[in-house]
Amino acid sequence: MNPFELKPKKLENYISSNSSLALKAYDKHQVSPYTKVRIILASGTEFEANWYSHNMQRMTYNNDLRRELAMIRRIEQQQHKKLASLKPIDETILETTLTYEQVAVDLTAMLAKREKNAVVREQLDFALLEDFDHLYRFSNLIDLEENTKFEEVIGNYTEVMPGRPTVSEPRHPNDDIRFAQKAALNDVLTNLQIGIITAAEQQTMNFYMNLGAYYHSDLGRKLFSEIAMIEEQHVSGYGSLKDPDLTHLECLLMHEYTECYVYYSLYEDESDPMVKRLFESCFEEEVAHLHHVCALLEKYEGKPWCKVIPIGQFPELMKFGENIDYVRDVLRTVRNTSIKEGYKSVNELDDGADFFKYQKKVVGNAKNMPSHMVIDKYIAKNGTDLRFEVSPHPIKELKDRKSDNIEIARVKGK
Repeated sequence: MNPFELKPKKLENYISSNSSLALKAYDKHQVSPYTKVRIILASGTEFEANWYSHNMQRMTYNNDLRRELAMIRRIEQQQHKKLASLKPIDETILETTLTYEQVAVDLTAMLAKREKNAVVREQLDFALLEDFDHLYRFSNLIDLEENTKFEEVIGNYTEVMPGRPTVSEPRHPNDDIRFAQKAALNDVLTNLQIGIITAAEQQTMNFYMNLGAYYHSDLGRKLFSEIAMIEEQHVSGYGSLKDPDLTHLECLLMHEYTECYVYYSLYEDESDPMVKRLFESCFEEEVAHLHHVCALLEKYEGKPWCKVIPIGQFPELMKFGENIDYVRDVLRTVRNTSIKEGYKSVNELDDGADFFKYQKKVVGNAKNMPSHMVIDKYIAKNGTDLRFEVSPHPIKELKDRKSDNIEIARVKGK
C-alpha cells in the first residue's frame, strides 16, 4: 500500500455532522482485548497529530497556513470523538487503565522485535519492563478494590507479574534523554515507530495525569500519580529520539503518513466489523490529509514528499498478538537503569550517581510508595499477590509471591 498513489476526495467532503460523532459503544464483556488496544492506539495517534498541529500554528505568522492546519485539525478532532465514543459508559477508569497498559506492553514489544536501530530498540526494551510492572500493579488494584479479574479486561495474551519494580523507576531527568535519530539515516519503519510509540506513551501519560484524580480511592489516586510521573519519563525518552532538523511542514507530513500507516494496519488487523469500518473511514480521511500536506510542502518549501519519505510504500504492518516469550527474554535486563544516554545495571553505578540521589529525594522509604502498598495490601488480604504466569518468573528475586521486592534495580547488590 502506497498512500501517495491514492486519489482522495477534497477535505471538505470529510466534514461530519455532530450527530454522527457518537457511535455505538462496544460491549466490554464481548469485545476482543486487542480491539480496545487498537482503539486506544488510534486515539493516541490522533491526539499527537492534532497537538503537533496546534503547536505548529503557534510558531508561524502565516494565517493562510494556519487556516489550512485548522481545517485538518477539525476533521481529526471529529475522528477522535468517534473513537472516544466507542468506550462504553460501564467501563471503569481502572478497566480502561488495564487496556492502556496492555497497549504499552504489547505495542512496545511488537515494535522492539522488528526494530533495526539499536538506540531505538534499547529504549523500547527499557521502557517495556516498566510498563509491564505497571500492568501488574493495576491488575492487583482492580481485583482488590473493584473485584474485577484482570483477565476479563486483557484476556490471557499478556502475563501479569512484576517487571522492573515501579519504585525502582524514578530517575533524574538528565537520564531520560536519548540521542536524536537522524531521520534521513533511518529506514521508514524506524521513523514510523518513533512517532507511534511517542504518541502512544503520551496518550497514556495524559490519561493518568487527567483522569487519575477521579479514581474512587485514595490509594488508587496515589498509584495513578506515581505511575503518571514514570510515563512522563517515557515520553521524554521517546520524544528525544525524534529528528529536530525536520522543518515544521516535514514533521507534519510525517505525522500524516504515520496516521495513514496506523489506520491501515489497524484496519487490516481488526476483527470487529463496526470498528473495522471506522478504521477504514479514518484511513481514507488521513490519505486526504496527507495529500493536502504534500501540496503545502510544495507550496511553502518547494519540496516534493519523496524528499522527506523516499519510499511511500508502507513497510510491514502492525499486527497485535501475545509477546510473552519476548518480554521474558527482556526481563534479563531488569536491573538496568539509564545513565545519560546509556544504560547500566544499578550494581555498576557509582555510589554518588544521580540515580541514587534522585531516588532518595523522590522515593525515600519505598515501603510508603503506593505501587508497593497496593501489592502489600493484596498479599495481606489474600496470602499471595495476583499473577498470570505461563511458568515461574524468570528472575529468581521476583519469584516470591508473598513478598513484594522493592530493592531490585534500585539498591546495589540486590
